[in-house]
Amino acid sequence: MKISNHRSRRAALAVALGSVLALTVTACGDDGSGTGGDKGSEGSGKGEIVFWDNNGGVRTDIWKEIIADFHKANPDIKVEYVGIAATEYQSKVDTAIQGGGLPDVGGVGAAMAAGFAAQGALEPLDGRLSKSSLNGKLNEAMVESLKSAGGGEALYSIPTSANNGVLYYRTDLFKAAGLDEPTTWDTFYKAAEKLTDKDENKFGYTIRGGAGSIAQALDAMYGQSGLTSFWDSSGEKTTVNDPKNVAALEKYVGLYKKVTPAADLNNDFTKMVAQFDSGTIGMLNHNLGSYQDHVKAFGDKFRGIPQPTGPGGKRVQVSNPVDGLGMFKSSKNKEAAWKFIEFAMSHEENSKFNESAGQVPANNDAAKDEWIQKAEPTKLAAAALTDGSTSIVQLPYYLPDWNTISKADNEPAFQKVMDGQTSAKEFLDSLADQLNKAQAEWNEQKG
Repeated sequence: MKISNHRSRRAALAVALGSVLALTVTACGDDGSGTGGDKGSEGSGKGEIVFWDNNGGVRTDIWKEIIADFHKANPDIKVEYVGIAATEYQSKVDTAIQGGGLPDVGGVGAAMAAGFAAQGALEPLDGRLSKSSLNGKLNEAMVESLKSAGGGEALYSIPTSANNGVLYYRTDLFKAAGLDEPTTWDTFYKAAEKLTDKDENKFGYTIRGGAGSIAQALDAMYGQSGLTSFWDSSGEKTTVNDPKNVAALEKYVGLYKKVTPAADLNNDFTKMVAQFDSGTIGMLNHNLGSYQDHVKAFGDKFRGIPQPTGPGGKRVQVSNPVDGLGMFKSSKNKEAAWKFIEFAMSHEENSKFNESAGQVPANNDAAKDEWIQKAEPTKLAAAALTDGSTSIVQLPYYLPDWNTISKADNEPAFQKVMDGQTSAKEFLDSLADQLNKAQAEWNEQKG
């Protein structure tokens, strides 16, 4: 299964880069659905469009609010909302690309852009943006991040937000234990140990072992090792299995069951956040998206700060994917689809979305709104990215195999490292081998 998945993505990449589309086109109705090979049409700019939310459940309420606002401003367009869980979204889109049923608009973050674009499923949006009221109003770094993630040739997604990694900790528990703020990796490890009392079912930390585990592990690795590039100087070999990263992962995984619950082995972000918010855990690594959940659980008895600093007081983080909205090429009503994307990225709506999500807005005017000053983790995360204190290790979202390698292929392998079946070195050597092959194929296709 893994082999065929890799081959299909690599074949799709070769097709896309060669400007030859060999996907089967199936007949479709006027609702805009189709396969990745369907070129679609501009449509009337009225009628119905379908929107797939790539974080359904978590973001359903705010998207429904934005859609209601859109309906008031555009009564001749109806948006059908479909919420899809983040863990299921990529597979559903991939299936629809091959078999039909794609929406008009869907969430297209940096981690998925290359795979969808390589299959010829996304509409380039550069031209529409240049003629839009949004032109010059969006965070240029986020725009460039999504363009790079899509392969660098075109912009396939309009950014909604940046979702930076955060270390959340319980200020009340730290104060009671006489602990310093976990601003360094040394203080983090000391706090994790001191806050643990297994007999009382209290733990210093919760580690992510289920879906999404690889990104968090990479953040902990590079944060401790201090390495600032994902590739060596040749640009052909990854640094993930550098001895410094191996040592960092060994120390990090060593936390499991020692200062974390055993249930962490299968925790995705929803289980991990719920476990932290139950009140018996001292620290949690997640992103800005769970900020409001912690406010509801703890009020002012927690803080969310940038990741700990490592060697020499330097903070290193891996790049968190920029999220955005893309238009599928098969849409039969691209004019209406673009109106929805444009509306969702306007100052008021983008601010509303990101205040709910606790993320950094892509709309520059929204990023100046008062709520950001009051949402401390968002404010600190934004500052850490702009004040020179943080080095960002750019992950290779442009590789069509990236999402498969970092999720389906290696999340189960990471669980074996956690429960002692595989060593950190064996795991990272295997991961490096996959990445190096994917990078070589990418370079060959581009060349």
